[in-house]
This record gives sequence, C-alpha cells and structure tokens, in this order.
Amino acid sequence: MRYARPMPLPSPPILHKVRSALLAGATGLVGRALAAQWPGPQPLHLLVRREVPASGPGQRVHVVDFAALPPLPACEWAFCCLGTTIKVAGSQAAFRAVDHDAVLAFARAAVAAGVTHLAVVSALGADARSRNFYSRTKGEMEAALRSVGLRHLVIARPSLLAGDRASLAQAPRFGEVMALALTRPLARFIPKAWRPIEAGTLARALLRSLADAAPGVTVLESAALQDLGA
Repeated sequence: MRYARPMPLPSPPILHKVRSALLAGATGLVGRALAAQWPGPQPLHLLVRREVPASGPGQRVHVVDFAALPPLPACEWAFCCLGTTIKVAGSQAAFRAVDHDAVLAFARAAVAAGVTHLAVVSALGADARSRNFYSRTKGEMEAALRSVGLRHLVIARPSLLAGDRASLAQAPRFGEVMALALTRPLARFIPKAWRPIEAGTLARALLRSLADAAPGVTVLESAALQDLGA
C-alpha cells in the first residue's frame, strides 16, 4: 500500500488516458461534479436510484437497486461516490447498508464487468479499529475492497466536503454548514490535511488518480487530494 504524497499535476492532459467507466453515486455532491468533468470520449455509465438526465455526451443513465445490482456494462474504470450520514439514513444499520454494503456490492459487480481500476470516496480518519462508528464503518469498507480482485484501488480520504447541496435538493447538514462557516474564512491558515475540500477538486483528483494508476492500493489523504485536484 502506498500513501501518496503531494504530486504535480499529470502532463500531458489526461484525455487520451480516459477509459470507459462506471459511476455509482452520480446524484451526490462528488458524483455530480465528476460527471460534469468527464472528458470523454469514452462512455460513462451513471448508476442511480432514480432517473436523472445525463450531464454530458457519452453518458448513459442506469436506474438500479444497489441491494440487488444487475450485470453492469463492461468497463475498465469505476468510481464509487456512494455515501450518506447516520442522520439522513435514520440508523446506524441503514448507514452501514449504504457506506459499506452498497459500496462493496458495487465493487464486486464492477469487477465482474471487467473493471480493473476503482477509485472510492472514503473519509478522513477511516480506521477499521476506530471506536467511532462512522470511522470504523469507512475503515471496514476500505479493508473489504482490498480483496475484491482489483488491479488498482484508489482510496480517497477527503476532509470536510464543500459544495452546493441545495441544488441537489438535499436537506442542509447543520454540522457541515456550521463547520464550513467557521473554517472558510481561515482556510489558508488551516493545514491541507484538515482544510475543507471542494467537491469539484475531489472529483478532479479522482479522475487523475486513475489516469496515472499503478498496480496496487493507493491511499490519498486530503492534502494529496487538494494538490492532485488543484
């Protein structure tokens, strides 16, 4: 496993490196940003729970049940941006069903469809041994993904996500709103490892992480994500 250090942006541009891909969680903050940035021309298959319009050429929408996924289109890359909160989910069990079970089910279905490279959004502080339920669930998800048969796995651990949730028709997250209000004016004084990260920045980092993929597991902490997606 490699912990990525801050790195220069890839050159030449990643356009010629892009491969056909699956995107789970396309209606969320990061998933929507990634779909909007998809450079093509390879197809991007958006896996969603409800019908939504595609955001660009070459994008195809598939309404699925993540608890009972059908065979997925053959692809080489996959991005998993699935995630919720315990408050939104309603219980710890419901939260785990999304942030652990659905993520793992998607990864297994993606591998069955030919995917070799997967980038997944985890969280800062993810640790399978944590006493905190949220961090422990994220850590257990990461551990499970290591054994699904991927050639390259990118684990992104962003800090607090920033973006326009109102346009997604998502209920405001009070803790997130307060944290962003307090930290944004001081962002340049906060170390990159803890600084809030824009959804668009994270999406660019995910795209570039697979474009420059090497075999094995790469863990991108929030500071590295800030640099890669700058």
